[in-house]
Amino acid sequence: METKNIEFAAISRGQKYSPNHIGNDAQIFNNTVHQLLIKGHSVNVYHEDCISINTLHEDIIFTMIRGEQALAILQQVENQGKLIINCTEGVLNCYRENLARILPDNNIPFPKSIVIDTHATDFELDKTFGSQQLWVKRGDVHAIHREDVTLVYSTEELKGIIQEYGRRGIQKAVIQEHLSGDIVKFYAVNGASFFHWYYHPGSERLPFDPEYLREIAVKSAQKLKVDIYGGDAVIGYDGSVKIIDLNDWPSYAPVRDVAAYHIANLIEKKAIAHRQLFKDTKKVVA
Repeated sequence: METKNIEFAAISRGQKYSPNHIGNDAQIFNNTVHQLLIKGHSVNVYHEDCISINTLHEDIIFTMIRGEQALAILQQVENQGKLIINCTEGVLNCYRENLARILPDNNIPFPKSIVIDTHATDFELDKTFGSQQLWVKRGDVHAIHREDVTLVYSTEELKGIIQEYGRRGIQKAVIQEHLSGDIVKFYAVNGASFFHWYYHPGSERLPFDPEYLREIAVKSAQKLKVDIYGGDAVIGYDGSVKIIDLNDWPSYAPVRDVAAYHIANLIEKKAIAHRQLFKDTKKVVA
C-alpha cells in the first residue's frame, strides 16, 4: 500500500478562535505537521485568515478552521471532491446550536437545552427547566469572549447576556440546564486506541464508568462526523455521565505528543483511502 509522498495542505486556526489557547492550538497543529513530515510527506501550511478558493491546490487538506467565512471557502473546495479533515459538516455540527439538537436526537445523554433567537423576548424559562440556575452559550462557535459561556441565576441576567449576543451579531443562543457534579475532560481520535480523560481541577473525583464515557464520546463524534475531537462531560453524584460539549480538534494540551502521533496516522490513513477511491473511480469511468 502506498504511504509516501502525499502532498497535504494544513490550515491553522485563526487566533480569534483560540481564546486562551493560542499557544496550545499552535503546538498540536505544528506537532501533527511534524509527524507527517517524519513519515515522508510534504505539508504546505496556510492560515485560516489567509485562504481563498484559489489558494488551495492540494487534494487533501487537514484543518483547524472554525470561522464561518473560512468554512464557506472550504465547503466549495470540498464540493470539488477534495478531502477535508475534519470535514466542514463535522465542524459546523460542533457549533453549539447544532450540538444541542444532534446529540439528544441520537439518544446521547445531554443536558436539557433550548435554542432561541437572540432577539426573542418571550421565552418562559421556568416552565422549560424548573430552575433559574442555567447556562447560556452562544449558539455558533465555541467561546471567544468571557460572556460566551455564562452561568446565570435569574431571568434578568439571562436576558442581558442574550441581548449582548444580539448586539455582537450572534444570531442564536443555547440555554442549558445546570448539572451538579464533576467535570471530566476527554480527548480522542477516530479509529485509534487513544482515549484520554481526566477530572477537571477541583473536582470531587466522583466515581463513574470510563468505558461508558468512551462509548458515548465515540458515538457523539460519529453522529457529529468529526474524526479529531475532545470534549467535556458531567459526572453526576449517582455516577451518571452526560456530554456537555464536544469540540472539533481541541488543543490536546495534556497529551499533545501522543495525540499528534495518532492524528497524523488518521490523516495519512484517510488520505491513502481517498487516493485509492479516486484511482478506482477513474478506472470505472475509463
